[in-house]
Amino acid sequence: MVRASLPRHVAIIMDGNGRWAQKQGLPRVEGHRQGVTSVRRITEHAARLGVEQLTLYCLSSENWRRPAAELTFLMQLLGHYMIEERELLMRQRIRLSIIGSREGLPADTLADVDRTVELCADNDGMRLCLAINYGSRGEIVAAARSLARDAAAGRLDPDAIEEAAFADRLTTAGMPDPDLLIRTAGEMRVSNFLLWQISYAELWVTPVAWPEFAEVHFDEALADFARRDRRFGGIGPS
Repeated sequence: MVRASLPRHVAIIMDGNGRWAQKQGLPRVEGHRQGVTSVRRITEHAARLGVEQLTLYCLSSENWRRPAAELTFLMQLLGHYMIEERELLMRQRIRLSIIGSREGLPADTLADVDRTVELCADNDGMRLCLAINYGSRGEIVAAARSLARDAAAGRLDPDAIEEAAFADRLTTAGMPDPDLLIRTAGEMRVSNFLLWQISYAELWVTPVAWPEFAEVHFDEALADFARRDRRFGGIGPS
């Protein structure tokens, strides 16, 4: 893959863990455990290829409706991942960022997350952004409230609010918008993920469930992206 044809920012909705496990006759949590293996291999592969940023949808704000036992396992798995993957993140010089609400996350899990983010802060390689307890509508509402407070206090002229000013109030401020959005397990929706940021992202959906998503599938998505004619509202080359 020629570096010039690579998307700067790839975002992935990692779907199908539970359904994959059930098809194997396994508990749903085993799908999440296998999904961590996919996170590891795709993160390494994207970093090797030279992708600037990889954003993974780990836990949505709506996922709290799942059974308590499954959520407890997910929190334990997240904490374990944060500890176990430190060596990989440092070796690949990957910068780690987290977006989403901290509310409701266990204190010990947050401590593991914060420590790993701190350790990776000076790395100069690919940025790995994990969306945890994240919901895009809530993020957009919070940004609007922040601007409204400043306008009400006289610190901001409402007529001066433009797209860039709004984007600066989002949790992704300073990050490039995704060029490519991948969704696994065949679902044709964006599930409240980066609604503002993916306005011009190319979408690529695969029937492959996340636990089976491998480098070959990632490369297939990148190859398809390279063939796209991104016009951004224009008519493209004649």
